[in-house]
Amino acid sequence: MNSSNTEFVVLKILIIGGTRFVGKALVSSLIEKGHDITLFTRGNNALPSNVNHIRGDRFNKSDLVQLASSKWDVIADTSGRKLVDTQLVLQFAGKPKFRFLYVSSAGVYSDSGYWPIDENSPIDPQSRHIGKADTENWLEAENIPFTSFRPTYIYGPGNYNPIEKWFFDRITLERPIPLPLRGVFITQLGHVFDLAESMSRSLSFESAKNKIYNCSGTKAITLKALVDEFAVVCQKKPSDLDIRSFDPSSLDPKGRKLFPLRISHFQVDTSLIQKELNWQPKFDLKAGLKDSYENDYLISNKDATDFSGDEILIG
Repeated sequence: MNSSNTEFVVLKILIIGGTRFVGKALVSSLIEKGHDITLFTRGNNALPSNVNHIRGDRFNKSDLVQLASSKWDVIADTSGRKLVDTQLVLQFAGKPKFRFLYVSSAGVYSDSGYWPIDENSPIDPQSRHIGKADTENWLEAENIPFTSFRPTYIYGPGNYNPIEKWFFDRITLERPIPLPLRGVFITQLGHVFDLAESMSRSLSFESAKNKIYNCSGTKAITLKALVDEFAVVCQKKPSDLDIRSFDPSSLDPKGRKLFPLRISHFQVDTSLIQKELNWQPKFDLKAGLKDSYENDYLISNKDATDFSGDEILIG
């Protein structure tokens, strides 16, 4: 591997998880590039073809013992939330010889008056994602070669967070759509396949070692314009939507229980990953939402939606 991305080496890669959303997309990207993949999972979801499988729970030490039987070039963790999660895995699997890939979150940043937020911006010690920042700091302190990715909102087929579904349900069922302050806040979404591609691509760049990258779509969008894009995908006229504005002043601006996105501005600068990995997202927002609608929402088993939270927001 080198910074010019001209040499390919088959890497022995351990992925913690790998059968849901980000992990599933990452496995697909790595297989496409020809790497040797082993998944460590509980075996509750269907396994992709062309991978090895070790059955176990990442929080069970007797299961993790199995990871010590091999030496890994790369270890990828798409589901660790706290520092202890990563420490426990590496206690048994050992340090990767080449790279540790980590899915962090742009949610670690403090609120700012400057937009977009870059990788050197202050961290919020009260963030519910602070364990991910702690993990990044620990990896660096322990001299474990790593590349970490801080996405904003990840969307796409298989998303188990109710981002797309929240909007699709209200639009397709012709229900009122609550929006904070008429949707003036800007937000930023990134497609799961673009995140996965950036992660697998980073292994071809020595310059990505010990780096943290913001990773998302290249543009931000207001919440109102986002709803309009959802409407077009659902073949509805934005002008026909029943938008109900609500005052978010009494709500947690980072809360997601009643509204699926931050009720504040949220945009990161992705210029570093574009420059250093020569990366551009494949999906713009229109194409990404269409992908979610056609390849997930329309064909998935739709759980009954509880709209009672809407009544709290808009009465």
